[in-house]
Amino acid sequence: MTVLLAVGSQILAHRLRIPALILLLPAGFTAGALTDVVHPDKLAPANFSSIVSLCVAVILYDAGLGLELRHLRAATRSVVLRLLALGLVITWAAVMGLGPALFGIPLPAAMMLGVILIVSGPTVVGPLLEHVRPSERVRRILVWEGTLIDPVGAILGALVFHSLLAGEFEVGRGFRFGEFLLSGAVGLAGGALGAGLLWLCLRTLRLGETLGTLAQLATVIVVSAGCDVLREDTGLIAAVVAGLAVANLPGLDMPARLPFFEILVQLIIGLLFVSISAGVAPSSARPVLLPSLLLIAALVLVVRPLVAWLSTGSGLSTGERAFLGWMAPRGIVAASTASAFSATLADKGLAGASKILPVTFLVIVGTVALYGLTAAPVAGRLGVIRPARARPLLVGDRPWAVDLGGCLGSAGVDVVMWTGPDEQWERFEGVTSVLLLTGDDDFDALVSVLLRDRVDGPVHRIGPDLAGRYARGERFVLNAPGTPVPAGYDVLLVVRADGRLDPVTPSHTVERGAGDAAVLLGPAAGK
Repeated sequence: MTVLLAVGSQILAHRLRIPALILLLPAGFTAGALTDVVHPDKLAPANFSSIVSLCVAVILYDAGLGLELRHLRAATRSVVLRLLALGLVITWAAVMGLGPALFGIPLPAAMMLGVILIVSGPTVVGPLLEHVRPSERVRRILVWEGTLIDPVGAILGALVFHSLLAGEFEVGRGFRFGEFLLSGAVGLAGGALGAGLLWLCLRTLRLGETLGTLAQLATVIVVSAGCDVLREDTGLIAAVVAGLAVANLPGLDMPARLPFFEILVQLIIGLLFVSISAGVAPSSARPVLLPSLLLIAALVLVVRPLVAWLSTGSGLSTGERAFLGWMAPRGIVAASTASAFSATLADKGLAGASKILPVTFLVIVGTVALYGLTAAPVAGRLGVIRPARARPLLVGDRPWAVDLGGCLGSAGVDVVMWTGPDEQWERFEGVTSVLLLTGDDDFDALVSVLLRDRVDGPVHRIGPDLAGRYARGERFVLNAPGTPVPAGYDVLLVVRADGRLDPVTPSHTVERGAGDAAVLLGPAAGK
């Protein structure tokens, strides 16, 4: 039932063209309220929190694989660091201040709730950004912030949790800054160990794709679990560091983000959100519903815009700064820490602890739904969505490939040509599709697999018959909008009036509009 709800919600969301998280949380909550078969406390009563921790570690490792340090330039780096620091302090303080007034909980419980709600995470930010498609600079900032805040928030949550169990929370007594630094050191050491193991497996032993992927998964789980044994929740730092190492060490040139990891992470996200939301009882959520809506309004309308405005400067446009202030959904780390800590604190007699999980659940649902439904139109109004105009990447240096690129360029298409040098990979930013024109069908088949993870768009392999026709004297011709296709010419690509590029394939016929141009292949002029 859990798998059915997780996968079914994601398929339905794909068909409805909405973020899957909008459906996953209500699906789990409804199933938990109506049935007794998806409750995590019954399926794995003693081990559920450990399972969640390892699953989140795999998610963060995969997120780390997408963080390339060469993209974290000085301006971006300073914005990310300020978002992390100011977001942590301001959000924590705001929830601590509002908690007693809204929910009638004492300061210790409000402190626990505040540290839980500072995290965001790639599990929610990533899918929302794929749905919105904002500018590359904004996307990088949000991905870096969401990935790095999760382990920091989880460690702070664990420290506050143990401090509350030990007695009164006092700076220098209940909470020791040295312990936070020790946890960070354990996580970094674990990440370095994981990077060394991955170097051994991927570089020294040169394992193939299948064994290399399995080695990555095993390394992440073993290193994360080992760190958690030494210091609670430090495995999340180890996972992120290991992912960063694989993505950035020059010797690890093996494609790291293989389809297996993508599928696994997608399934894990669905299972975790359904399972955790199923553990929230309607009877516990009902009394805190209205105060939670007020808390969501404060976080969305005041706290996040304030953090974003203070953290960004002249390097970003007004629209980019405003969109950063409209994107702070809560995710799986908030849900998992609330699920793990609230029950124990309630059993120990901490007043107000029983409200932590339902409030966290409602904040997650509210922020995901609000941002998921409004992020795209807000980004459009602010002018931070990537333009619809096509920017195809043409791979190949044959004369006919260059000629085709020139023909597309004359139609106003922003063409990128790639002939091999590694430094040209940096030009891939914003590429919307790939046309493989090397003439070697086996090579094109291999490259098409590797490029699907780097390019946000389709990858087309051009058949060898095209090269043969070009060698026999046929040429590419731009057919202006409203002009009929001459006899003997075939339509290869349609350039839409708004700049989008629509290739014609054997399985995909294209209807031209009144303002659409076309790239044709046919007899050269005068022949």
